Amino acid sequence: MTTETSTAVDRNASNNSVVAIPFWDACLFWLKLGFISFGGPAGQISIMHQELVEQRRWISERRFLHALNFCMLLPGPEAQQLATYLGWLMHKTWGGIVAGVLFVLPSLFILIGLSWIYITYGESTLIAGLFYGIKPAVTAIVLQAAHRIGSKTLKNRYLWAIGILSFTGLAAFDLPFPLIVASAGIIGIFGGKFAPTSFQSAPHKTTLNANAAPAIIDDHSPTPQHALFRWTKLIKVVAACAVLWILPMAALTYSHGWNSPLTQMGWFFTKAAFLTFGGAYAVLPYVVQGAVGHYGWLSTPQMMDGLALGETTPGPLIMVVAFVGFVGGYTKAVCGPELLFVGGALAACLVTWFTFLPSFLFIFAAGPLIESTHNEISFTAPLTAITAAIVGVILNLTLFFAYHVLYPHGLAEHIDWAACSVAFIAFLALFFFKQKVTTVIVECAILGLVYSQFMHYFH
Repeated sequence: MTTETSTAVDRNASNNSVVAIPFWDACLFWLKLGFISFGGPAGQISIMHQELVEQRRWISERRFLHALNFCMLLPGPEAQQLATYLGWLMHKTWGGIVAGVLFVLPSLFILIGLSWIYITYGESTLIAGLFYGIKPAVTAIVLQAAHRIGSKTLKNRYLWAIGILSFTGLAAFDLPFPLIVASAGIIGIFGGKFAPTSFQSAPHKTTLNANAAPAIIDDHSPTPQHALFRWTKLIKVVAACAVLWILPMAALTYSHGWNSPLTQMGWFFTKAAFLTFGGAYAVLPYVVQGAVGHYGWLSTPQMMDGLALGETTPGPLIMVVAFVGFVGGYTKAVCGPELLFVGGALAACLVTWFTFLPSFLFIFAAGPLIESTHNEISFTAPLTAITAAIVGVILNLTLFFAYHVLYPHGLAEHIDWAACSVAFIAFLALFFFKQKVTTVIVECAILGLVYSQFMHYFH
């Protein structure tokens, strides 16, 4: 038995509850996770399962999956929410805050630095060549996301119909993303009532060696006192999160005005945080509609470059919003023309705050209710329908990106055959050779650099 296990397995005989898993050991783990959490939510969840369930034995397999399946039902990044939930379960509210914050903090600092390099040197031949190859790769990556989610979700004709209607609503009628989500949820409510077997969600599955040592927080450990539901506690959590949202929004409105870029970023990404059913790829169309189309904080090519940067840095993919905030704050000179970097960094931090604050609300407020809602069809059916709609949404995003990559000057101009070739290579690498996303991005970036240098030399 490890030192960590022997310390944490000490129990209070009077109430038979776990004394504590060492808090600072947990802090160090969450910090390490923030720097190594590559590979999207699947990779991040896998790291937590390997470390916390298999190696450290801080929590049992069943309780880990119970928390995971709950987090997968929530809007927002499920891996970050799972870390927050596990930190909260082990060390109360501060444990959840530390786990959730450290999960995204390294990514925020890294993306601020990369965003500054991109916006400052992005027009150089070297950087432009790298991103010329990355953009077609992003198109293939988003298509893979649609396939991955669709293969898990579209299990019957009802869910297929929802996905097709979602795609048609966006591609043919340009319906707002929130309307798509709300419509799918309403369909799911009726589907759960009249065809419940068709709207059941599949739980996440992992495996564990049957001979593994007992976990510190095992299947039979009593629910900690802080995890029991109380109306007073719920009211305090909601009130605290409301204050943490109202204060910065009020300060921004007072100092910059409601229509300023910073204030609108706070409002826009608060709404986005409540619409991220299905992961980061699900909310990207909404971000593109708002940040690119409505507000003009950045362009479509810049959005694709930001997605590539998000894919190659640790942390949840939804951290691409930090790039959106930085570029928007920098180009709009929100702190004045002499403080462009400060404006970009401030916008990135604010966007991250408003995007992730609801995730903490969901965990701290709804965590104690897990037992009463988990696996109830009336609760899961609408979310299953929403996930089916997300498949159509992501497929529409693929076409949107493909259009801007293959026809950068409009349909009236010739197709960019070089970009088309890189996209096809990325497609083969992802679907047939099963390469990692980060590997494909690096390979395509090299192809783009070689091609751009070749064209520059001969012209």
